[in-house]
Amino acid sequence: MNGIHDFTKISPFEWLISRKLRKDMRVDVRLFATQEMLESGLQDRSIDQAMNAASLPGLVGEVVVMPDMHQGYGFPIGGVAATRLPDGVISPGGIGYDINCGVRLLVSTIEYESVKGLIPILNQRLYAECPSGVGGKGAKALSLSELEKVCREGSHWARKNGFATNEDIEFTEDGGCLEGADFSKVSHRARERGLLQVGSLGSGNHFIEVDVVDQLFDSSSAQRMGLKEGCLCLMVHSGSRGLGHQICTDYVHDFQQTVQKYGIHLPDRELVCAPLNSPEGQAYLGAMRCAANYAFCNRQVLAYTARMIFESVFASKVPDHELRLVYDLAHNIGKIENHVIDNKQMKVCVHRKGATRAFAAGMNEVPVKFRDIGQPVLVPGSMGTSSWVLVGTDLAMQKSFGSCAHGAGRVFSRSQAKRKVRGEQLKGELKSRGIHVMTGSMSGLAEEAPEAYKDVDQVVNIVDKVGIARRVARLRPVAVIKG
Repeated sequence: MNGIHDFTKISPFEWLISRKLRKDMRVDVRLFATQEMLESGLQDRSIDQAMNAASLPGLVGEVVVMPDMHQGYGFPIGGVAATRLPDGVISPGGIGYDINCGVRLLVSTIEYESVKGLIPILNQRLYAECPSGVGGKGAKALSLSELEKVCREGSHWARKNGFATNEDIEFTEDGGCLEGADFSKVSHRARERGLLQVGSLGSGNHFIEVDVVDQLFDSSSAQRMGLKEGCLCLMVHSGSRGLGHQICTDYVHDFQQTVQKYGIHLPDRELVCAPLNSPEGQAYLGAMRCAANYAFCNRQVLAYTARMIFESVFASKVPDHELRLVYDLAHNIGKIENHVIDNKQMKVCVHRKGATRAFAAGMNEVPVKFRDIGQPVLVPGSMGTSSWVLVGTDLAMQKSFGSCAHGAGRVFSRSQAKRKVRGEQLKGELKSRGIHVMTGSMSGLAEEAPEAYKDVDQVVNIVDKVGIARRVARLRPVAVIKG
């Protein structure tokens, strides 16, 4: 990539890189960003990675890049791409190592001002009872046979075992379970890593956050979701833990040989892939779905624990202390979906890496409760900043395979953040702003400093302006749990 002059400006927040710019590019790249964001993207590999991704066999439409873009493995984080069935490819780098890293939002009618003094206690209890940290054990140890059921059934296993309600299943993407999970394609090492981590948070950018509904932008949609200004809600961000990471590691390794077998030529070995209709491609799909189901179950068990803590802290203080699920969605996943491309209905495999589904009103995949307003879209901030609730739109179906941004997006690396920020000082600064933070590592806290991320309000403004999502509500944090 030479520079900003290689972009075609479509609107103030929409840009195109023509496939004619490089001989190996099969499709154009569409980016939702400000010019400043694009110039920043030229400083790392994110834009080059998007152009590399545009070289994959079987691509249809365009490679789409969200405003929270930053450099990832193979694909940029914030990247969306679709390959046709049956002969397109699937690339683990287009999904990510933390398969079905995602977010769930639960809401209450508890007014923050009436329980403000209990927030530190709530935060301490959440930190003590919701397992977190690198390699940390979860709330529920599994036998191998139970692990297989979790990988096949996802949140349905949680419901059968008392961790979920029917409503929880209804308001989880895909009902909390992807069909076609194949446990036989999960390695022994991945199984070992999954046995002890269900119901755990992990580390890095994963969190549990207590928020207050700060401002409503669409009162009707907010009411449908149970969002009331001034009331507490809870956001959980976690994924498939060691099991998902190991599955990605295994298949990235195996696919180094697979691309040679099928004569696939790539500009970056991190893009290794397999044809969707090949035994190797089907094996990865089966294993990836196991990890996705594990992640749905993991967030459900975490939410169950949080509900019990809310009850114990608030039961004697407020009559209605229940946490109700708004929605749970995936950020890193590959999905077989139907989309209209070049005026033709087509079945494709949509890779979303650091991007979230944002289906429009009327889509069968959207729960009946939200079918006339669009799928809830959750865009978390970064500890000291806002988080957002949006809904998907018709334009998202046309422009981005029904996808939207997933967060703020990093502006500098974790190692840079640790050099710039002291964890103890950051914790004190957040406390002075009324945000209580609990963490097992001050260096880990520094890595996730708000200044290490883009302005999430700007990211949301861009997706709203280009029309791929519509703002419903802004949330502000009052308590944060970091691994």
